[in-house]
Amino acid sequence: MFSGIVAEVGQVKAYRSQGNAASLTIAASQAFADAAIGESVAVNGVCLTIVQRQGSIFTVDVSPETLRATNLGQLRAGGGVNLERSLRLNDLLGGHLVSGHIDGVGTIIEKRAEANAIHYVIQAPTNLMRYIVPKGSVAVDGISLTVVACLPAGFQVTIIPHTAAVTTIGRKDVGATVNLECDMLGKYVERLLLARLEGENAERGGLMGALLRRHGSGE
Repeated sequence: MFSGIVAEVGQVKAYRSQGNAASLTIAASQAFADAAIGESVAVNGVCLTIVQRQGSIFTVDVSPETLRATNLGQLRAGGGVNLERSLRLNDLLGGHLVSGHIDGVGTIIEKRAEANAIHYVIQAPTNLMRYIVPKGSVAVDGISLTVVACLPAGFQVTIIPHTAAVTTIGRKDVGATVNLECDMLGKYVERLLLARLEGENAERGGLMGALLRRHGSGE
C-alpha cells in the first residue's frame, strides 16, 4: 500500500527484455539503501518487488501482465521513474490510499501553464471515467493528484512547482503516457452495489419464477 507521495525520482540503469517480460535496474538515493529483497516499491505507480539489491541500486522483475497494463515497457536506460516505498502503519497519509495496481494508461493531450501552476488534461480509457470525480483523487504515474474537472476527453489535474520538480510529470509533454490508478474506494463501492443488485434481482427472479410455475401451469 502506498500514499501517492513520491519519495524521489530514480534513474533507470538498465532495462532488460526477457521475452514478454522484463527486468528493471534502478538507481535511487541512500533513502533506499536499506530496502530489503522482497520489499514492495512503487515505480511510476506500479507495485513491484525488489529481487536484487546492491546499496541503493535495486532490480525488479516486470511480468507480461504488468507490461500490458502499464507504460513500463516504454522505459529505457537513463530515464527517470517516480519511486515510493510502501507505507508503514504509523506513516502519515499525505495523499490517498494507492494500491500500486494500475487500472489503465492515459495520454497527456494538453499541457498549459498558468501563473505558478501547470494544467494537464489526460485522456483516460472510457471505462475508468466513472471512477474519476471532480475534487476526487487519482494516481498519475504514482503521484496522488486532485481531479480539477472531468471533461469529454478525460480529466484535468493541476500541479505546483514543487510537484513538477520532485516527480517526472513536470518533464512530460503532450503525447506522453501515464499510468492511472483510480481511487480504490469508488471501485469497492461499485462492486458492493453491483453484488447487492445482482442478489436482489436473482431473489426477485426466483420468486417470480416460482409464482409463474405455480399459477401459470395450473397447479
